[in-house]
Amino acid sequence: MMKPGTLPSTAFAALLVLGQAGCCSRFPLAKPVTGIHPKKEMTFSEDVTFLKKHVDVITLGQGEVSPQVAVVPAYQGRVMTSTVGAAGSPSHGWINYDLIASGKTGLHINAFGGEDRFWLGPEGGQFSIFFKKGDPFDLEHWQTPAVIDTAPYQVLSRTDSEVTFRHEAKIKNYSDTEFSIRIDRTVRLYNRVKISDLLGADLPEGIHAVAYETENILTNTGDTAWTKQGGLLSIWILGMYKHSEQTTVLVPYVEGDEAKLGPIVNADYFGTVPADRLKVADGVIRFSGDGQYRSKIGLTPQRAKPVLGSYDATRQLLTIVQYTKPEGATDYVNSMWELQDEPFKGDVVNSYNDGPPSPGVKPLGPFYELESSSPALALKPGESAAHIHRTIHLQGGEAAVRALGQALLGAIE
Repeated sequence: MMKPGTLPSTAFAALLVLGQAGCCSRFPLAKPVTGIHPKKEMTFSEDVTFLKKHVDVITLGQGEVSPQVAVVPAYQGRVMTSTVGAAGSPSHGWINYDLIASGKTGLHINAFGGEDRFWLGPEGGQFSIFFKKGDPFDLEHWQTPAVIDTAPYQVLSRTDSEVTFRHEAKIKNYSDTEFSIRIDRTVRLYNRVKISDLLGADLPEGIHAVAYETENILTNTGDTAWTKQGGLLSIWILGMYKHSEQTTVLVPYVEGDEAKLGPIVNADYFGTVPADRLKVADGVIRFSGDGQYRSKIGLTPQRAKPVLGSYDATRQLLTIVQYTKPEGATDYVNSMWELQDEPFKGDVVNSYNDGPPSPGVKPLGPFYELESSSPALALKPGESAAHIHRTIHLQGGEAAVRALGQALLGAIE
């Protein structure tokens, strides 16, 4: 039996290669242009130049030497990448050059990449929005809803530091419950003073920083209340980042008796994670983000704290993710691909490390992910709920960056 929120290992292996040429013959996917993905590491300006050849891009910030964020309305108001704005304008988000350059879309999912993308859950189970009623929970019947995959979002307002999107849609889940929804999504870029305030610490000289948040509001625009009996939705934010051999994901957790709080980490999504790739000690989970071994971890609301992050020693880059975690909330949607006994016992945060899905098969990226979810949302007609997901990148001298990581996450390696 898999833990709540997991996918069958063979199923997810194929999912990860959707959108790549020849990787999954079960699907008539669009074959992307080969040889497009860059061999060298691209700068922020180079990534934006590439994106602008294919989609409209909104850039928040004050220019090339300043912190900036690139947002694409056609990809659901997705933050594709960001930069601290220092020399060389490093770019932090993973972008799927091959898929975007192909100009085509796949049938089941379009993994364009990006640091902050808007999704909805649950993915599997009797309340899934990825499967139709009566369909088996397998890849042939799995379908990412257009509202979180291919639908462009309308730009409502825009300044140099903020852009707001809106989209309205109807979704039906596996149990035939229909949801009428409105999505309001705002991306905000913060200045250095605000970053210090968010971190509760002054930034040392020589530390370059970029910070942004997405405020994601889901509204029930229908005339029927959303209930556990018919199924609930959740807001799910996922970020895809550039990997390195020396990237470690760092997830603080609530310490305490397992009999009371449950397991510290769900780590058997794709089988046991080798001990050298996952270490749990002293209130911090250390998980490899090297993009070389397909694996995933998750934490329940009893164990998760409202912060997680990563440290990339090769780039001297510290990434902090903060998110809203309502006190006392325990119901989170379960995305396991089966009819479930406990459909509201899912994870709050997750981290995924990309890698070959099977011997001899190329990984999708590679990349690694940091994710957060809202609780299951029982909304009455006209009611709304918000989930904020905040990303902070800090880059600079090794000693200063490591000290910040130790202070903010409780560990650095």
